[in-house]
Amino acid sequence: MTLSMKDKILKRFLLASGEPISGQYLAEEMGISRTAVWKHLQSLQEEGYSFETIKKKGYLLTNKPDRVDAASISSYLTTERFGHNIHYYDECATTQTIAHELARNGAPDGTVVIAETQTDGKGRMSRPWESTKGKGIWMTVIIKPDVLPHQAPQFTLVAAVSIVNALKSLYKEFTPVIKWPNDILVNGMKCTGILTEMIAEMDRVQALLVGIGINVNQQKEDFPEELQSIATSLSIEENKLLNRAELVATILSFLENYSDLYITRGFGPIKKLWEDASGTIGKEIKATTLTEVIQGKAIGITESGVLEIQLDSGEIRSIYSADIELKA
Repeated sequence: MTLSMKDKILKRFLLASGEPISGQYLAEEMGISRTAVWKHLQSLQEEGYSFETIKKKGYLLTNKPDRVDAASISSYLTTERFGHNIHYYDECATTQTIAHELARNGAPDGTVVIAETQTDGKGRMSRPWESTKGKGIWMTVIIKPDVLPHQAPQFTLVAAVSIVNALKSLYKEFTPVIKWPNDILVNGMKCTGILTEMIAEMDRVQALLVGIGINVNQQKEDFPEELQSIATSLSIEENKLLNRAELVATILSFLENYSDLYITRGFGPIKKLWEDASGTIGKEIKATTLTEVIQGKAIGITESGVLEIQLDSGEIRSIYSADIELKA
């Protein structure tokens, strides 16, 4: 885990579960002076953390801001690789752009770029993505699987089942479903989008950039008026504020496990997980591609993740990329 000294101290407090920690203990554990410990605590206080001095016991963390910084995420992390290298930003244009640069410069498998807000967030087809500050998860995970370029789109489905199962493991008030290919819906409303980009040579993938945008703690008034009827947040559906750092760590755990499952056993197990969580299969849909509109019943996905639609005539059409609308 590549944490700064300040983040290492913060993580120690986050793991202390409300118990005070002495400055002397911190100094010895971190291999720095007590003065240096005090300076790092001052810096953390400037960032919104509060500490109380308990006589003869040390410092007690009494308040922490809701942030998705490296220390907060790593205090919940259970992975072997994913999330062990976190690049955190209060604000950036887009995490995808930063991840591109990091991947080209040798960032390790499972590197995470995450921001409190994006000023130029994008979804599929370069559509703008609303990234409310401090309320969502706006991150890109760099994955470096040993796969061929034509397999890369399947990692959008790997990410989708990872997110759905992370949500199911943490929250009980709603059931998320996947809308092919890259949206996650709750009660018919969108809460998550996934954007997978590839850096590749002719015969091998160098890196996949899995961009994940999740509406976590927004309330209805946080959404622009034109989105209020089609977008929701996890907080609205769960009816309470949620711990974003815990959710990030849980998603990374599932994403690492399912990426490894894909590498060792192929797409079959992922396909089964995806179909179990699908809100598209079995529904009458309208698929708008770049060249035509196709209407019919979604009957499944192929072994390569392509959506299959059965027309009224009985003909089965394969959909590689489209906007999907569920018909009433």
